[in-house]
Amino acid sequence: MVGRGRGEQACRMTSATPFPPPSTEQSPGPLPRPQLRRSGTETMLGGVSGGLAEYTGIDVVLWRVGFVTLTLLGGSGILVYLLLWVLMPPAADRRPGPLDGPVERLRDALTGARGTRPQG
Repeated sequence: MVGRGRGEQACRMTSATPFPPPSTEQSPGPLPRPQLRRSGTETMLGGVSGGLAEYTGIDVVLWRVGFVTLTLLGGSGILVYLLLWVLMPPAADRRPGPLDGPVERLRDALTGARGTRPQG
């Protein structure tokens, strides 16, 4: 009698439970990310930090502190900011500033884009 109880217990421990059937519901895909553009609302100079904040979800103040820190640690913050200012397209709702004309011409010359500025 004792041997039979152990055999049943061993059988229960090693028998696999059936897997649940696969769900027929499709999970929603990843949310679309916004385009990387200079901000039209969070702007102090060129809208670069605001655009990076909108794209990544990191607060704009942290991006600004990062650029200032890079500038103080060797000047690379200014170079990175200027490159991003030239290479990032402006947001559609952005009002043109006094430096946007030359920046757009420089971006068009570097990227080979012609007439891609959003009209708004």
